[in-house]
Amino acid sequence: MRTWIRNPLAVWTANDIEAGAGLVVDGETITEVLGAGSGPAGPVDIEFDASGLVVTPGLVNCHHHFYQTLTRAFPAALNKDLFPWLTELYPVWARLDEESIELSTRLALAELMLSGCTTASDHHYLFTDALSSAVDIQVEVAEQLGARVVLTRGSMSLGKSDGGLPPDEVVQNPDVILAESERLISRYHDSSPGAYTQIALAPCSPFSVTPELMRSTAAMARDHNVLLHTHLGETEDENDFCLERFGMRPVDYLADVGWLAGDVWLAHGIHFNEDEIARLGSAGVGISHCPSSNMVLASGICRTRELEAAGASVGLGVDGSASNDCSNAMQEVRQAFLLQRLRYGAANVGHDDALRWGTAGGAAVLNRPDLGQIAPGQCADLALFDLEELRFSGHGDPVAALVLCGARAVRHLMIGGEWRVTNGEIPGLDLEQLRLRHQAAATSLVARN
Repeated sequence: MRTWIRNPLAVWTANDIEAGAGLVVDGETITEVLGAGSGPAGPVDIEFDASGLVVTPGLVNCHHHFYQTLTRAFPAALNKDLFPWLTELYPVWARLDEESIELSTRLALAELMLSGCTTASDHHYLFTDALSSAVDIQVEVAEQLGARVVLTRGSMSLGKSDGGLPPDEVVQNPDVILAESERLISRYHDSSPGAYTQIALAPCSPFSVTPELMRSTAAMARDHNVLLHTHLGETEDENDFCLERFGMRPVDYLADVGWLAGDVWLAHGIHFNEDEIARLGSAGVGISHCPSSNMVLASGICRTRELEAAGASVGLGVDGSASNDCSNAMQEVRQAFLLQRLRYGAANVGHDDALRWGTAGGAAVLNRPDLGQIAPGQCADLALFDLEELRFSGHGDPVAALVLCGARAVRHLMIGGEWRVTNGEIPGLDLEQLRLRHQAAATSLVARN
């Protein structure tokens, strides 16, 4: 099926290709990008009228915690820095069950898709004896919604009694962690171009896993050719923890456990000095900048410009909905634009930079060269926004308006050539019913604490 998305108000391609006449999708792939005044090279089956719409690549979310949608604006965790924030929430999250994972995953992915996100990475690291199938549930939900996902099998093995931060009830034996990691890779990971489901391995953080688990996880990931992910450089508390426990700063620790490499991406990446930035860039480590979470927890500001100049890929992460507190990828593009301008100045960060971080940058972080751009051969993952809300009235540049005026929702979303959002709705998904069920699960989760 060949579809011509024609007559767009504007197309932002994340490259220098001009697309004034739109683009052609054949099956799951973009086959033609048409300059102004041109037309498709051959017949098409469908002409989709995109007049009045701004077309961008589908947004790529490099870091999230879907389950945290159940604990938004949690009273006991308000107005706290990361470590005390986590301490308040760990006991609540320890009560997660299969239904709460299903509902939180469905709701988070729905939010993301409605905001223009076509690929999302989730970092689920909290497992108990009663909840071992969380990633399996997430795979099923993502398949039902038609979303692309990179689901990370997270882990925590260093409990409070051994000097870690999380309570002992939410840490696991390393042998169990590794066995489950291998099972998930073998069952679900798809390494082919255009893959919808990929698995990565993601020990949570220096303060919740042992160095031995970091090393053995890296060895397993490289045996199976999957990516590695963890939190690093998020707060000064983490730096202090690493110095006290390991006698080294986080980047030195990363190198010591064999993680300073191009198959690794880090969430946050804030508190690095000049030498550390150079080493990360030289190794090709990816960074997921999480602006909203970093502002809510007052963690700091990622040094995106220096990291990119050093050679690191930079993408964006919505991060946990308990530290954001929403799952809107387009909003995160705007937050990155504003926060990075505050650091570097208005003349040094533009809307194109923020959109690039949210698309092609994120695709590079996740090692997905088939995503994040509008070009022949790319996956047909597209976000189509209209500018018909009051917030856009009077705009000049329609692409800049998406970022500066604060676009929040797509009119249409295509993933792999299929329309997954049409006229602002996800076909087959009753959002009100989902909201009611999700809220009931959230209320029950807190009540069980």
